[in-house]
Amino acid sequence: DMIRDIVDSPNSILFLGRPGVGKTTVIREMARVLSDEMHKRVVIIDTSNEIGGDGDVPHPAIGGARRMQVPDPSQQHRVMIEAVENHMPEIVIVDEIGTEAEALACRTIAERGVQLIGTAHGQVLENLMKNPTLSDLVGGICSVTLGDEEARARGTQKSVLERKAPPTFPLVIEMRERAMWVAHWVEDSVDCLLNGKIPIVQVRRRDGKATKNVVIEECGYDQMEERCNGSNAPPSISSIKAKKEPSTMDGINNSVFDSMFGYSEGGFGSSFSAAPVESNRPSNETVYGWAARLRDVSEEEALAELASLGYTDGQSRRREKFSFAQGTGSGKKKSKRGSSSRSNARRRR
Repeated sequence: DMIRDIVDSPNSILFLGRPGVGKTTVIREMARVLSDEMHKRVVIIDTSNEIGGDGDVPHPAIGGARRMQVPDPSQQHRVMIEAVENHMPEIVIVDEIGTEAEALACRTIAERGVQLIGTAHGQVLENLMKNPTLSDLVGGICSVTLGDEEARARGTQKSVLERKAPPTFPLVIEMRERAMWVAHWVEDSVDCLLNGKIPIVQVRRRDGKATKNVVIEECGYDQMEERCNGSNAPPSISSIKAKKEPSTMDGINNSVFDSMFGYSEGGFGSSFSAAPVESNRPSNETVYGWAARLRDVSEEEALAELASLGYTDGQSRRREKFSFAQGTGSGKKKSKRGSSSRSNARRRR
């Protein structure tokens, strides 16, 4: 019920959560709903027999889904490919994707037009992005070197991180709690996080009443920590709008995300393409204006600042620390010239 509207779509779904949060229970029920109520051909790759049981006859909890047992856990990726080639599935369900071979098998299955539903261990989406074994599930991360003009236009360094390929799972659901899930549109969220923006996510939770209705809210991803640690009530629209306006004190932003990145105005799945947020930088200043301002700093002020940081402690250490600026390298050149002149005089004699 938490994602009934998402299950109807043909997009592959990856459930991300810590052990014991209920990932296997969810995909077991999804197998029953997809096979019995939606009449789709579902094949379950049951490596540890946690989904369909270890008997010869699968447990009735999976409905009419077909189960394929894996004799050796290290061969799970081979059984996944065999299921696609020999059993004509519309949907393949895989539990505990944990190796690079299984991630590559998921990639080739998704490229063959089969919908995937899988689970993986992790707390948040960034865990997958930083995991070299499973990062291909969200498209993979690679380092790209930009040209001078492009780096200047973006206002970034020349070497940046970007998404390498389309994600294997277009939808990732973080299972924070059994009744509190966070849904990511992966292309949007990964691109936003790599470019220093705040993606828009969907928060799905039970309302806590007797009806147990599912409440869906959209908010910025940076609000998730306080949402998890705070009250169980879903956020109001007014609180989301208030969060988008950075609070200032003496002209300095209090929020790290406000001062560095800003908020995007797009909705779920479109925040990366939203218009950039205006910064406090004057309109006539370029992205490298800070370098021009360095010329206005006098030598005395710079040395005083270095002294306050502990690099110098007065005039005695000033000569030691900055002796390289007094022309120490030229003395070596003079000594070399003197030695060469003496050697030439000897040759003439």
